[in-house]
Amino acid sequence: MNINDIKNVTVVGGGTMGNGIVQVFASFGYNVTLVDLSQDVLANAVAGISKSLDRFVKKEKITAEQKETTLALISISTDLNSAKDSQLVIEAVSENLAVKLKIFEQLESICPADTIFASNTSSLPITQLASATNRPSQFIGMHFMNPVPMMKLIELIRGMATSDETFKLIKELSEKLNKTPVEVNDFPGFIANRILLPMINEAIFALFEGVGTAEAIDDVMKLGMGHPMGPLQLADFIGLDVCLAILEVMHDGLGDSKYRPCPLLKKMVQAGYLGRKSGRGFYEYN
Repeated sequence: MNINDIKNVTVVGGGTMGNGIVQVFASFGYNVTLVDLSQDVLANAVAGISKSLDRFVKKEKITAEQKETTLALISISTDLNSAKDSQLVIEAVSENLAVKLKIFEQLESICPADTIFASNTSSLPITQLASATNRPSQFIGMHFMNPVPMMKLIELIRGMATSDETFKLIKELSEKLNKTPVEVNDFPGFIANRILLPMINEAIFALFEGVGTAEAIDDVMKLGMGHPMGPLQLADFIGLDVCLAILEVMHDGLGDSKYRPCPLLKKMVQAGYLGRKSGRGFYEYN
């Protein structure tokens, strides 16, 4: 397969990351199918993509006609069999190993032998995910950054069996999407989250131990370190449940106590305080 053979793309998972990935591919002329179990999630996803495109129109980065062309390339489905004609399938569901493995087991029997499988996982082992299929050489990690339409980086993660051909093709495709692909080896948390999440976790420990208020901690990092967003504000943006899941993967996978999730983070997730998406995290949101 070469890059010109990729015309149809399926994205599995209608959350924030899945929506962004769909928007980017459709913006570059690909036919994209978004698959999710919930019709409501799919409807919200399309509405969210439309709203995002409206912002680009308002900023005069695209025209109203380009927005409509992009939306016309997007299909939605609650049936995973919709992936059967895709040359590339990207999984972007929640950070749950069992769920992801089950999806790839199903995709293996649905998709043609030459279809490439990718996971947008932010921390789970690509090698283990690939083991659910009979095509580990055509399996790769594509870890997009949030918000996907704005952020340039894609971590491209090689599994143990990922072929040079697959890596080269997905690297070329990433560049065609006007992204910057960075090659990363298959370790828990990869590069981005292995560095980012311990910083967020330490900020939560600082709050937990009463070193400062959430506002004070974020102000120090913004004003003193030049970060565009404080670590607690960023945790709310990412989702506290996602932060916890990534830290647990790194703690289990690397066996180092420095990745131990702060008890306050665990308690907040248990309480349903997940950040922006739930209306409350370290801050409250309307």
